[in-house]
Amino acid sequence: MSSPSSSVKTPKALALKPIEATPSTFAGFGQVISASPDGGVFGPTDAQLELHRGVPRFYIMHIEDRALKFKTITHHASVTQCLGSVGGHEWFLGVAKASIVDESKIDDGDDGSKVVRSKCGHLYVPPNPDDVRVFRVEGSKFLKLDVGTWHAGPLFKTKAMDFYNLELSNTNEVDHTTHNFVEKDGVVFLIED
Repeated sequence: MSSPSSSVKTPKALALKPIEATPSTFAGFGQVISASPDGGVFGPTDAQLELHRGVPRFYIMHIEDRALKFKTITHHASVTQCLGSVGGHEWFLGVAKASIVDESKIDDGDDGSKVVRSKCGHLYVPPNPDDVRVFRVEGSKFLKLDVGTWHAGPLFKTKAMDFYNLELSNTNEVDHTTHNFVEKDGVVFLIED
């Protein structure tokens, strides 16, 4: 009879090369926002925010020990999220496209085998490991994640970093859905930089 630990499989390590975050490379996941001249009017290069479902929260997160690897990924179904490093230091973010499912558009004949109901109440399709990308962010810019964009990080090489974060005041309590790649897909991601 085998012991419980002998039946646990070691997850497969998937190495990802970072892509430089630019408005065109990040377009499927959100926006890259860079400095613009003072006094300009609101336009398409400004963050297109979804903050109407609650009280906005803008704060500075202090994060320690975030190595260049991840096994879980999270999304928020009710808000865009903006992240940027204080000081413009280099950081990384794993992402996958939003996969929230509109419940009214599910066919009666669809068995919904891939659709999952989040503990937050919405429906989604879990991210496919093959669709995960990693972006490098440098300089005075931040990322605006579209509603539902899966994200892992911020990740960085230093011991600790501070990040600007804009979301809703209760995002982490009521709108936080996580997919565990080790448990569900048998994989872990490593960033090759």
